[in-house]
Amino acid sequence: MGRPVLLFLGFLIPGFAVPVPLALRALSNLHLSTSVVSRPAVVMEYSIHYIQQKVDHFGFKTDKTFKQRYLIADRHWKRDGGSILFYTGNEGDIIWFCNNTGFMWDVAEELKAMLVFAEHRYYGESLPFGANSFKDSRHLNFLTSEQALADFAELIKYLKRTVPGADNQPVIAVGGSYGGMLAAWFRMQYPHVVVGALAASAPIWQFEDLVPCGVFMEIVTTDFRKSDPDCSESIRRSWDAINRLSTTGAGLHWLSEALQLCTPLTNSQDVQRLKDWISETWVNLAMVDYPYESNFLQPLPAWPVKVVCQYLKNPSVSDTQLLQNIFKALNVYYNYSGQAMCLNMSEISTSSLGYLGWSYQACTEMVMPLCTNGVDDMFEPHTWDLKKFSDDCFNLWGVKPRPSWITTMYGGKNISSHTNIIFSNGDLDPWSGGGVTKNITDTLVAITIREGAHHLDLRANNAFDPMSVLLARSLEVKYMKQWIRDFYDSLRKKH
Repeated sequence: MGRPVLLFLGFLIPGFAVPVPLALRALSNLHLSTSVVSRPAVVMEYSIHYIQQKVDHFGFKTDKTFKQRYLIADRHWKRDGGSILFYTGNEGDIIWFCNNTGFMWDVAEELKAMLVFAEHRYYGESLPFGANSFKDSRHLNFLTSEQALADFAELIKYLKRTVPGADNQPVIAVGGSYGGMLAAWFRMQYPHVVVGALAASAPIWQFEDLVPCGVFMEIVTTDFRKSDPDCSESIRRSWDAINRLSTTGAGLHWLSEALQLCTPLTNSQDVQRLKDWISETWVNLAMVDYPYESNFLQPLPAWPVKVVCQYLKNPSVSDTQLLQNIFKALNVYYNYSGQAMCLNMSEISTSSLGYLGWSYQACTEMVMPLCTNGVDDMFEPHTWDLKKFSDDCFNLWGVKPRPSWITTMYGGKNISSHTNIIFSNGDLDPWSGGGVTKNITDTLVAITIREGAHHLDLRANNAFDPMSVLLARSLEVKYMKQWIRDFYDSLRKKH
């Protein structure tokens, strides 16, 4: 059945430098970015700081510490009646997230908020063992969500102790994608530290069998089908066309030329890599299907799925014509700027994401089953094979995954005892299939953003934003203001 698709938690990152099984990749990049066209009106000024954190918060054998990086922006912060918005950093460089989380900057003045962006251990500059952090599984042993949440709790405790005026202020966790999962889990695990959480595009149920493993790729397919039913059908038929054309040396040469690949295809492994790379492209496009030009993973036009589908309107053409149309579609993603001389299957969309760290996390506790059947989706059939996934992880990192640990740790669907978490999801976002899309209680609320891609609500305000995201942000701020009021009311009662 081939390899399972390995997503990076948000965006698929093509071309790992290591032979990461595709099923791992599917997990990472749950992020957002500001549009190239419309930068937020606010000035993004922040100071960079470091705190010494324990490498291991849960053991007593070592006192080793490392420098965790964090950023502070306090231009609109008020010591009297203010708040702290705390970004729970995910799998990448924190400055990149800071610059691409326009929502927090847009609401800082209204909430009189200090903005804090905390870098996740093992990403960016926050490396527990410096250059040796990724050397082997012994050095990577402290890369877990639990350790990261403990870092965040220690950082907030430190800020309340050292920043005058911060000690008696409410803290709200904010995050998107994996960062959104961390924001929700932070509120669950440390309710005495944060008064609430905005968990945007956070697939906290994409574990074990909490949701069907095929739902992710079905949503990708639906996005393309919405643009044009023939578009998803063209993609579905392209796999067999590639298989037929790749049976001969002449066919491999033709494919390499027609797709303008930087490295020619020479064998069946290359062909599988090609199909994985094309699959990743369709997934990335679904995730960044924003209503305006953007420059997150690649420079892209507004509504890029619609633009791509203009070239895929006829699934009944010959194999060669179909693949030429596929090339035109791929060119929208990889060469919208017109600068690329050839298409590179090894290209990583952004160096700001820590694909090595994420592949380790996906091989340990962040095990998100994904599968396709080629009927309800437009991809080649791939079953979810935990044993193969586990073997691939062992070959790669020398560790075996624990697929049940996240649900044991954070409760799976049994989370109704928690309070004050907003789960926002865009209906175009494939990760919404593993997200909370219905209210659980009055204070565990779900916001669905029509025509919203991956955490569109955390991006900066844009003139082309659909009304659905404007309403979502307005509702999110309303809940945050209530949490802040409740905090200060409680404080007054104590005195």
